[in-house]
Amino acid sequence: MITLDICHHCVLCVDYCSTIIAFAQYIQEASFEEVEMLVKAMTEYRDKCLADRTFPECSKLANEVLLENICAMEGLPQKYNFSHCCHKVDFERRLCFFHNKKADIGLLPPLPTLDPEEKCQTYKNNRESFLNNYVYEVSRRNPFVFAPTLLTVAARFEEMTKTCCEEQEKANCFQTKAEPFIYYLKALSSYQKNACRALMKFGRQILQSINIAILSQKFPKIGFKQLTSLLEDVSSKYDGCCEGDVVQCIRGRSKVMSHICSKQDSISSKIKDCCEKKIPERGECIIYSNKDDRPNDLSLREAKFIESDNVCEKRDADQANFMAEFLYEYSRRHPELSTPELLRIAKVYKDLLKECCNMENPPECYRHAENRFNETTEKSLKIVQRECEHFQNLGKDDLKYHYLINLTKLAPQLSTEELTFLGKEMVMALTTCCTLSEEFACVDNLVDLVLGELCGINENRNINPAVDHCCKTNFAFRRSCFESLEADKTYVPPSTSQGLFTFHADLCQAHNEELQRKKDRFLVNLVKLKPELAGEELWSLLADFTNVVEKCCKAQEPEACFKEESPKLAAKSQAA
Repeated sequence: MITLDICHHCVLCVDYCSTIIAFAQYIQEASFEEVEMLVKAMTEYRDKCLADRTFPECSKLANEVLLENICAMEGLPQKYNFSHCCHKVDFERRLCFFHNKKADIGLLPPLPTLDPEEKCQTYKNNRESFLNNYVYEVSRRNPFVFAPTLLTVAARFEEMTKTCCEEQEKANCFQTKAEPFIYYLKALSSYQKNACRALMKFGRQILQSINIAILSQKFPKIGFKQLTSLLEDVSSKYDGCCEGDVVQCIRGRSKVMSHICSKQDSISSKIKDCCEKKIPERGECIIYSNKDDRPNDLSLREAKFIESDNVCEKRDADQANFMAEFLYEYSRRHPELSTPELLRIAKVYKDLLKECCNMENPPECYRHAENRFNETTEKSLKIVQRECEHFQNLGKDDLKYHYLINLTKLAPQLSTEELTFLGKEMVMALTTCCTLSEEFACVDNLVDLVLGELCGINENRNINPAVDHCCKTNFAFRRSCFESLEADKTYVPPSTSQGLFTFHADLCQAHNEELQRKKDRFLVNLVKLKPELAGEELWSLLADFTNVVEKCCKAQEPEACFKEESPKLAAKSQAA
């Protein structure tokens, strides 16, 4: 198990693995050897300060020293194009390094894969180097994932390696055991990016609202004052985690969990076992614990926000606190709703009060608020029902093609890799949720995360005017904004097919999964080339592509067959 060397002074909280995470996330293209040199410099710095804290540099924050080391390494800023960040200081420098991270990892070489026997031998020969290399490779491919999550993944990876290296069927063991924590990493990566995107693009207030909704649903018996106190620690955690400050992120996470466990009797009855675990496991356990039961004395509606005569006066006295308390009360009463839906309800209520409080008789106006809330939820519910109908009526592959076509028409400027990833994520969301009793909340939460992936986290992400508008104008209502979008009218397709209709016999060597990936890429690139084609025409051309592959791979000379059939498919696409 990877442990954290957390000392009393924040500058000394530098653990080897967490330092690898920080460097690999900040400079994704750096080699493992370069990262190791930087880690060595930080280790020397830590040892120096442990021996004598009076050195001037020992008063600095660990992340400040870490970025100074990155900037001081000869040739590194120029080699990996971050010199402009090194010319900045303090918060501006940290923000620059954050925006320099790249979500699209196409720039990196493919993830090295070892034969299971070779993997086990490497682990046995040098456990430390093997694990450090794994942490490096995973961290640079997940530059926005929080350090505690990556440390948990690394710990699970080692447990899996230990277990599977004792097995006869090593390959099968690795494949089976890897799936759960790959899913865990993807799920938390999407959620954490979404939270940081909310903070960076919409400000602290939106992130605060997200956390109020989540915590109030999970811990419905927590008091509002206690929630407000907990939120201070949660906000501080996100400041560090979103900026990539590994030390503050780890300490912040630990502080939040300690806060929850120290008050567990008044927060939740479901976390007792979690709070008895050690710090690294405690956080994961609490995050994945079940929602607490709704208190018996909690009424179905909170009258003071709708029936009271002095709602406007209370709002005007402290609008931020008033709206936070409304969201808290509504969320703890509605565990069946998604986080985005709770934010929509809060926005509807805020807009309603803005309208009502300027009227002659405000109470008569806002007394009908429940109707507005129900209308809003009804609209969201219809969107989810329509998506789950697609899931029921189309097979898994056809559902994916449906979303690949729609997403590519909406945002053809995105890379083929990003679009195929988003299509698969949409299918995963619906496959996961559309058979559950809590279908609405599950679908709405997961699809919102997919839209977050589409919008991206960096400030310089521009796709096209319509998509950018949905991504940037209203966090709560971006789902309905995307629903109303049509194909991008500003997009200019490539003038040539760029080899799209050139097929070779290597297609016949592709395994099912690889062939499926090639089909997905073909469809996305076809839509990029021919965005004006209707869905039926695109489906027809995809079927033709499948038939050509099947026919030629059965032929005596596949290469000759592809050479003959490829131009026919190209001609058909021109005629469509």
